Amino acid sequence: MQPPGPPAPVPGNPYATPTQVVPPRSAAAASAAATAATASAAQAPGAGRLIAGRYRLIAKLGHGGMGTVWRAKDETVDREVAVKEPRVPESLPERERANAFERMRREARAAARLDHPAVVDVHDVAVVEGQPWIVMELVHGRSLGDALQEGTLSAREAARIGLEVLGALEAAHAAGILHRDVKPDNVLLGRYDRVVLTDFGIAQIEGETSLTDTGGFVGSPEYIAPERVLGQRPGPASDLWSLGVVLYAATEGVSPFRRSNTPATLQSVLNAAPAPPAAQGPLAEVITGLLHKDPAHRPNAAQVRARLQAAANPPAARPTEVVQVTGRGGAGDRGLRLGRKAWTGLGAVVVAAAVAAYLVIANPFAGPLPDGWTAKQEKDLAASLAVPDGYQRTVPDRETDQGHWVRYTDWSGSIWIGLALDKKAEDTGSTITGSAAAEMYDDDTRFKDSGNYDLDMPKNPRTSPKETTYRGEKAAETTVVYDTDDNDAPRPRELRILYYKAAGGDMYKLTVSYPGKGDFTDRGREVARTAIANLDIDGT
Repeated sequence: MQPPGPPAPVPGNPYATPTQVVPPRSAAAASAAATAATASAAQAPGAGRLIAGRYRLIAKLGHGGMGTVWRAKDETVDREVAVKEPRVPESLPERERANAFERMRREARAAARLDHPAVVDVHDVAVVEGQPWIVMELVHGRSLGDALQEGTLSAREAARIGLEVLGALEAAHAAGILHRDVKPDNVLLGRYDRVVLTDFGIAQIEGETSLTDTGGFVGSPEYIAPERVLGQRPGPASDLWSLGVVLYAATEGVSPFRRSNTPATLQSVLNAAPAPPAAQGPLAEVITGLLHKDPAHRPNAAQVRARLQAAANPPAARPTEVVQVTGRGGAGDRGLRLGRKAWTGLGAVVVAAAVAAYLVIANPFAGPLPDGWTAKQEKDLAASLAVPDGYQRTVPDRETDQGHWVRYTDWSGSIWIGLALDKKAEDTGSTITGSAAAEMYDDDTRFKDSGNYDLDMPKNPRTSPKETTYRGEKAAETTVVYDTDDNDAPRPRELRILYYKAAGGDMYKLTVSYPGKGDFTDRGREVARTAIANLDIDGT
């Protein structure tokens, strides 16, 4: 059977030309594709040419300003390959032409040094009239960039692809190679769920001199790390930044830094804070961490791998238990016989019981919400917060406050529920304490030393800290009792605070404030118990 025909040539970055063949969806499509391949081979200038005495060019797969990728046949071993032809404009100065050819040689050397299933194999470099033609494996599939033209990926699929690209980058970094152009067009999605990182055309190999042309800029601006934009020496963290942008684009459909022109794009890379990704849980943590402007505060490859594995393989919901009800067990007991109507009614009861059982199993720390309560999903906090109906929501003013918090307040102002998040990726001053218990004791000390004037709290409030658990993980809790800092009529207040440090290092603090005496006290304590019991942090 003849292989499917090629897609139309793809203009663009000459070092980002995908080596791909999109598989047909049916036998009819395969036949049409084969016909198109034959026609394309006959029409494309250069088709049929024999390179280095063994590689027969069949059809173009894509082209850019300085390179064309061909589908070809290695007639020596009878297999199809991808061949990258150097195409450098004659108008370029000789130095830049030489640099372009040297980049291709380095691309071959960089890829050939790596032994990893997620790196495209380089078979040969054929020199024709002094110019290097790179012969690579032909990856049957399409690029991630093409796939994203049809829509975004699920968090699990994005994490799966991210793990493969991360593996390729780890192999490259271990060999002293920086890729420097990680983007969706350079990630190929092959058959059998294979993911391949290709195009090491602008890779930097440790110990080799830079090839950046005077006034030139290599790489795709919207995926380039800030330190590279600033002209600083890049490292593995720069490639990981690019992976973070790819993961963001995979789930959102577009790079968070893309603007209408290159200068604006580079400016956004340096200064813009992207909107929180739609993805939740570990994938959101990875993306947020990788997009930290300071490379020293980005997670390392091992940390990224742990979170991506958690996102790609979320824990399966535990199955509900099926309970079989029998008769009394006597020798002649044939069990209870029910008519059709009875079975219909029993079926509804069983379904309702199964749903209730699932809710208890999925979240054994809280039952169904009480009447008059609603679960509020807070995307910026990657958490769901239970609040009574009618409470008023307040969030930070993004122009003046870069914090992550939300507060829900009763119309009377007597009771409020607040959830705050300190993100590890943004903790440039290392202010997040090592554990939830330590954070709690720090807060208690802070309350006692100086009071908390945001809460009208004087010095020396009474606290009762204790260690506890959240979803089976270590957490901490305290109740703070104090009188408001009001000389004319101080009022007793109580705070109940839960501290929880997520696996990725983010610190959550759930606070419920209510009067310490009076009609609202019991209600406030009930609100605190219910809000803490039903806190749902994504990925936990």
